[in-house]
Amino acid sequence: MKMRAHAAAANLAFALLVVLGAGSTAAEIKVASSNAIKTALEELAPQFEKTTEHKVVLVFDAAASLKGRIEKGETFDVAILTAPAIDDLIRLGKLAEATRTAVAKSGAGVAIRKGAQKPDITTTEAFKRTLLEAKSIAYVEQGATGIYLKSLLTRLGIAEQLKDKTKLLIGVPAAEVVAKGEAEIGMTQISEILPFPGAELAGPLPPDIQLYTAFAAAVGASVTETDAAKALIKFLTAPAAGTVLTAKGLEPG
Repeated sequence: MKMRAHAAAANLAFALLVVLGAGSTAAEIKVASSNAIKTALEELAPQFEKTTEHKVVLVFDAAASLKGRIEKGETFDVAILTAPAIDDLIRLGKLAEATRTAVAKSGAGVAIRKGAQKPDITTTEAFKRTLLEAKSIAYVEQGATGIYLKSLLTRLGIAEQLKDKTKLLIGVPAAEVVAKGEAEIGMTQISEILPFPGAELAGPLPPDIQLYTAFAAAVGASVTETDAAKALIKFLTAPAAGTVLTAKGLEPG
């Protein structure tokens, strides 16, 4: 009986999703997304396309970079960025406030090369010691995580000591640099570490200095045919999508 009930629920969910895309002609949806959501969207977007027959065009970059592009006039049907970036763009009239929807949360973590000995980062003191003892560290300079890490290292009193061995990255994921052996330690969103087979997660930042980043979605204010864009956001925030988000190192909602 339970299996039958689950199957019925799954069929109903599928039918509802079909209805979301069935009321209008198949559309092309251009999506601006933070790199932190990249692997989840790469799995979910094809599912949405198959269900609705809409076409999803994904554009990935750091949230700060995408926010700047939208501010300068580039248009997207849907933006999935850090919550503060979405709110700023709503205030600027670039995104539709009524469509704002929470999508996921992500914590920051430490990346090491696959197979390397995991450093102790369980406490803030241990984290500081690990960074000071590392031969090199890397993180992306732009975006919410990079801004936070810069201020964190200054607050911890080790920014100057780390200066000469810190690689500030632009457009290259920290985990990729670590996987290639170009840095011993990488710091970034956990969801941006898991996709790289040559790197692994040493662990999250210690609880008292952890950075949780919330991501939200909204439809572009200039979008005239909004049904498809709204359907995509609804799909990405459905319980079934939450399973994929969790597997990719994100927390739904």
